[in-house]
Amino acid sequence: MAFYTFNNMKKILLVLGIALLAANSKGQVKPGKITSGNPLFPGWYADPEGAVFNKQWWIYPTFSAPYNKQVFLDAFSSADLVNWKKHPAILDTAAVKWAKRAMWAPAIIKKGNQYFLFFGANDIQSDAETGGIGVAVANTPGGPFKDYLGKPLVDKFHNGAQPIDQFVFKDADNKYYLIYGGWRHCNIARLKDDFTGFIPFEDGTVFKEITPDKYVEGPYMFIRNNKYYFMWSEGGWTGPDYSVAYAMADSPFGPFKRIGKILQQDTAIATGAGHHSVIKVPGKDKWYIVYHRRPLTEKDGNSRVTCIEHMYFDAEGLIKPVTITKQGVEKYTLQ
Repeated sequence: MAFYTFNNMKKILLVLGIALLAANSKGQVKPGKITSGNPLFPGWYADPEGAVFNKQWWIYPTFSAPYNKQVFLDAFSSADLVNWKKHPAILDTAAVKWAKRAMWAPAIIKKGNQYFLFFGANDIQSDAETGGIGVAVANTPGGPFKDYLGKPLVDKFHNGAQPIDQFVFKDADNKYYLIYGGWRHCNIARLKDDFTGFIPFEDGTVFKEITPDKYVEGPYMFIRNNKYYFMWSEGGWTGPDYSVAYAMADSPFGPFKRIGKILQQDTAIATGAGHHSVIKVPGKDKWYIVYHRRPLTEKDGNSRVTCIEHMYFDAEGLIKPVTITKQGVEKYTLQ
C-alpha cells in the first residue's frame, strides 16, 4: 500500500511539474512574481501618454466616453508600475473656456519647473469651427492644470491634418517639436521655447508633413542609438484591426518608410490594440509600451482600457513585435 501511494505521489508531482512548465512556456508569470496586470487601472481609458517624473511613473489617458462626456482628463501615478493612484480631473473644460467636448490624447512634457499638458478638444471638422490643440500648465505633474494660452495652439487644418493627437518631442539638440495629426496626415512643427507658438523652418513653412504609408493617427517619436523611431496607429479606432506600426530615419523629418506593425490584437486576449506611447527607464536601455485595447466582452467603441507591456529591440535595432498579455509587467521601482 505504501509503495502504491508513493508511486501515485510521484505521478501527481510529475503532472504538476509538466503543467507548470507548460504555463511558463505560454508566457505565464512565475509563481510569486508580482506584476501590474492588464488593464493597469479600472475604468474606460484610452490613448495613454506615459512619462517619468520625480522617480514616479505617470500615465495621462483619454477618458473614453461619448464626445460630449469627454470634458475632463484624469491622470494616474505609480511608484512601482503595479499600484496606481488616480488623480481625478487634472484638467477640465471649466478651466479651458474654448473647449466644450472631446478632450483627447494628452501629451505632457516638463520644462524648467513647470509641466505642460497638450490636448485636443472639440473634434473640429473644418477651419470654421473653434477647437484644435491646446496647452495647459501646472507646477506639479498631478495638476491642477490651467489653460496656458487662452486659445488653441493649432486651430486650423494644415496639409490635410486634423489638429488632434498631439505629441511633444524634445530632440537631442534641445529643440522642441509638435508632432500631430488625424485624418491620415501627420505634421511636424518647431515650437517656440515658451510653447506659445511656432518657429518657421528655413524655407518659411511652419507645418511640414511627415506622413508615412498607412498612417491614420496617434504619432509618437523617440531616439535610440542616434536613430529616430516614428510610430503611429493604423486602422479604425472602433474596430478590431486598430494597431501600431513604425518607421526609422536619421532625423525627425524623415523620410519615414514604414517597416511594419509591432502591436495588434490577439483574439485570445483583446482586440483593437493601439494608440500608444513609450516609456524609457532613465539611464537604461529598458523600454515599455503603454497602449489601449478593447476587452473581448466589449463591442462599444468607447470600451477601452489602458495596458502596458515590455518593448524589445533586435540586434539591428528593429522593434520586436509586442506580445499583449493579461499579466502586464513586473514591479519596477525607479532609483
